[in-house]
Amino acid sequence: MPNDFNQQIIEEFRAGGGRVGGPFEGARLLLLTTTGPRTGARHTVPLAYLPDGDRVLVIASAGGAPRHPDWYRNLVADPRVTVEDGVFTYEADAVVLEGAERDEAFARAVEADPGWAEYQRRAGRALPVVALRAVPGPPRPNAPTWGAALKLVHDAFRREIGLIRKEVAASGAGLGAQLRVNCLTLCGGLHHHHTAEDAGMFPGLAASHPELAPVVERLGAEHEKIAALLEDLRRAVSSETAAPQAVLAEVERLAGELERHLDYEEEQLIPLLDAATPS
Repeated sequence: MPNDFNQQIIEEFRAGGGRVGGPFEGARLLLLTTTGPRTGARHTVPLAYLPDGDRVLVIASAGGAPRHPDWYRNLVADPRVTVEDGVFTYEADAVVLEGAERDEAFARAVEADPGWAEYQRRAGRALPVVALRAVPGPPRPNAPTWGAALKLVHDAFRREIGLIRKEVAASGAGLGAQLRVNCLTLCGGLHHHHTAEDAGMFPGLAASHPELAPVVERLGAEHEKIAALLEDLRRAVSSETAAPQAVLAEVERLAGELERHLDYEEEQLIPLLDAATPS
């Protein structure tokens, strides 16, 4: 029987491009769809996730219940799953982490949110940690036009840097391991996004719209400036003696420059991208 509470979150998530309100407002959420081993039916659940470089981690807590959740049993039987992150829908392979890798990932999760330890205590079982890694191939944007897709991507970066700003500000005397991973994952995601724009979208737009040459030149220069800020943040986060205030200063520098860049890019390119979207 469908869970009405979960279904409400799923509908809100899809309608809001990954944003939800209520108790999960501001949380990192995804939608995971698994396949039932007996029925072959597809089941979707909203889950909190942890950034982890080129993959994401989910924890089979079931809210501290003693039994593994259905979605976990489904992916053990069939590890090919579908992930919705609010921007893209993509197929992924699920891998249950084991041994030291599982313990290290769970320790990071607990350090970031002690609630995971409480769930494990109540459950009386080791909570499985599952890595979801996208399979090769282009993800499907959850948007009707290319301009809307670009806005979704930008808004996801805005939300993530906002979360990281809050996490660093609240980190106390030192940076936690998961917070370092969050920062480095953001850096990698922005680098990948800008590299793809420089190699594909920008040259294509410049070729079809020669009048855009000054815009493309400015956006490329801004990419270089942001790349330098990303490197500064990586260095600050990677230091063994990283001071939260120093990291926060780098996050603020990046956030300011990035917001100006995203605003300008949207103003200049979204109308053209929407006009070029096939009907």
